[in-house]
Amino acid sequence: MTGIRKIAIATGTRADWGLLSGIARALAAREDCHVDILATNMHLSERYGHTIDEIIADGFAQPFRVEMPDSTDSPVGTVKAMGECMTGMANVLDGISPDLLVILGDRFEMLATATAALMLRIPIVHIAGGEISEGAVDDSIRHAITKMSSLHLTATEPYRRRVIAMGEDPERVINTGAIGVYNIMHEPLMERQELETSVGLPLPEGSLLVTYHPATLDDEDPGSRCDNLLAALDRFPESNIIITYPNNDSRGRVIIDRIEDYGHRNPGRVRVIPSLGKLRYLSALRYVSAVVGNSSSGIVEVPSMHIPTVDIGIRQRGRLCGESVIHCGDSTDEIAEAIGRALSPEGQKMAREAENPYFRPDTLAVMVKAIAETPIETLRSKKFYDIPV
Repeated sequence: MTGIRKIAIATGTRADWGLLSGIARALAAREDCHVDILATNMHLSERYGHTIDEIIADGFAQPFRVEMPDSTDSPVGTVKAMGECMTGMANVLDGISPDLLVILGDRFEMLATATAALMLRIPIVHIAGGEISEGAVDDSIRHAITKMSSLHLTATEPYRRRVIAMGEDPERVINTGAIGVYNIMHEPLMERQELETSVGLPLPEGSLLVTYHPATLDDEDPGSRCDNLLAALDRFPESNIIITYPNNDSRGRVIIDRIEDYGHRNPGRVRVIPSLGKLRYLSALRYVSAVVGNSSSGIVEVPSMHIPTVDIGIRQRGRLCGESVIHCGDSTDEIAEAIGRALSPEGQKMAREAENPYFRPDTLAVMVKAIAETPIETLRSKKFYDIPV
């Protein structure tokens, strides 16, 4: 493949593939690029929806599969899983010898992947660096991947400046806007009846979409935190609710047990679904009245659908937010009060009028050009950039 840029794209969850899939397709459509997908972690797990099938359905019939345990319900289990992921990724990367590796975000399997690429001297393109999420270990992982990477595609200008402050060359740090926001604006979405049939639940006005992850730096038990959320949802008996599984972060299994039990106890108004996938998730945002939980999507993408987000607890603390994001504490009363504000006429009007700081109209084109056309020789070595005094 002389003259063809060989690009590997690593993905470990339903969420990051939902963001990366459009980039992968656009790169694969170029005559000067060859794209390999490296699928690991939750993609290969039946428990979490076996979402490698979505990668295949998106046109990548033979993704490389890097096996690792999907049971990472303790810090030690997570570390052991990272070790297996690093070994598997090293073997695949050594075999295909890509010119570049594309990584999005801040998860533990991506830290293992970046470490393997670093040692194999494969330049890394990092998407979504410079962000802050003080309530999760992901915050430190994100910054570590930044220092391993050579090309940075950030979601806002403040995040670009933060990556530069970490010693990265300004010429290799590009504010692209958030790819998830671009996807929402350009993906064809499902009609209401089609979505309702697919999820098995009508979605009238006042419906909610809930995703709650463990805050890995929170000293409190995530099970009790989740109990508070579910008790708050009980105060809105007229709201139909879709609840999706958390990621397989440490201590996440206890949340799955509780939301499954909640779904069984409320069969007429609650559906618990391990993974909606990109299409159903984005479509649900069109028809629900608010998003509740502590996922980054509620802060980054959801505001562009002009519905409120209720952001619970410390997990996303520090992220740049639009006015449609309502922050609240972890108690039942605080969560219920925030949901009430989100569903109120005032909350709905505020979200309809709010701007999203993560929006840029040409995000996909800027990202694809940077990945496909930045000279490889400029990425093979790095110098620490000192901000001029």
